[in-house]
Amino acid sequence: MTKLIAVLVSTLFATAAFAQAPATPAVVKADAKAAKVEAKADKKEAKIEAKADAKVEKAEAKADMSKAKADAKAGKVKVEAKEDKAVAKADAKATKVEAKADVKAAGAK
Repeated sequence: MTKLIAVLVSTLFATAAFAQAPATPAVVKADAKAAKVEAKADKKEAKIEAKADAKVEKAEAKADMSKAKADAKAGKVKVEAKEDKAVAKADAKATKVEAKADVKAAGAK
């Protein structure tokens, strides 16, 4: 029984020592290759995200520009409407003055 326990204990120590052994060159090479592939994938993903962000920023800038143009156009239309209103008011006043002048002229005859 002591021999059996001795064998089991020595097996335990042997497996522990084997588990801590340095990795083989093939494993190290595979790990390095996997890390390289992962880095390449991360780089591609970052590039795609950068392009998407640039497109979003461009679209937002275009929308802002369109809004500014629309606001400017609306302001211009508003100014033109005020000018038209002023012209109409002046025309109405001139017509009223002409009518009064006609009435005075007709009364003077």
